[in-house]
Amino acid sequence: MDSLLFESDDLEVTEDFLCRAYADMRIGSATPQSSRARVRRDATPSISIDELDLDFEMSYSVSPLGKICLCVVHEGTVQDHVLRGVDDNFGPGDAVLFAPPDEPYEGRICGARYNITMVDPALLNLVAATEAGPPHAPVRLTGHRPRTQADADRLKSTIFYLRDHVLSDPGIESHPLILSTGSQLLAASILAAFPNTARTDATAQDRVDAHPATLRRAIAYIDDHADQPLTVADIADAVHVTVRTLQYAFRRHLDTTPLAYLRQARLAHAHRDLLSAGPDSDVSVAGVAARWGFLHPGRFAALYRAAYGVNPAQTLNGGRAPRNLRQGQRNI
Repeated sequence: MDSLLFESDDLEVTEDFLCRAYADMRIGSATPQSSRARVRRDATPSISIDELDLDFEMSYSVSPLGKICLCVVHEGTVQDHVLRGVDDNFGPGDAVLFAPPDEPYEGRICGARYNITMVDPALLNLVAATEAGPPHAPVRLTGHRPRTQADADRLKSTIFYLRDHVLSDPGIESHPLILSTGSQLLAASILAAFPNTARTDATAQDRVDAHPATLRRAIAYIDDHADQPLTVADIADAVHVTVRTLQYAFRRHLDTTPLAYLRQARLAHAHRDLLSAGPDSDVSVAGVAARWGFLHPGRFAALYRAAYGVNPAQTLNGGRAPRNLRQGQRNI
């Protein structure tokens, strides 16, 4: 995890910082009497979330970033933003694709406070399959605005959740499952929000390959590796099928998804840890939850109650024996 805080009222210093933090760029100010800039960044190797506050009007021209760049505007405006020949303006509440990884962009920041989230494009391929081309062809976003306002709101909620509860926590490095789950959540939210080249409909070959034996192998792999940072692509590679085939197999035979099954497997491991700890140990519910990739205590407790019929604290404290359910599993 990396964090930094930058503050300056010197335009040249700000330009140098932005070049190092993003990509080669040239900036200029139409309001020379004011040039205060403040940037807070929290980052992992694959995701960075920045909060920027500029109290001046700044023009920018930026070379390709090599990453997917999203922008959420809190206050002020972004004007004359040109990308792929399209000129657009963004205001408070807007969530947009600021730039794809391989294209330059330019525009003006007008006294704005805004969020920039940059994502390794490879993350999208961990949760999706491409429409055409080789199996690992990169998924591409084909529009710069979300499909609906509801999609935009869900994406913003995901970004702010990661900013406030994952990337800003220096202790999160000791919980790789949380980092992995958070990264996949963001990638899935991006694909759900923007038009893209991912294909979700199963092909004829996917239907042939998604037989019960494929599902059994996938379940065995998940159960054996639940303590590791798994992605959908990892599981698909392990059982020698495509991501789309894997997703179709779980939907067809269990009416669930690979990641939902993985979550249930980790929940079962957390349940066993709570059972074995006993009331006199120094084990905590929050510690067990974090170990198995559940960061939010309330969310973990809700999932636990749904699966086992009691609160996790009751299990830890030797309360009523819970129902040992693994929802969604059937004889295959």
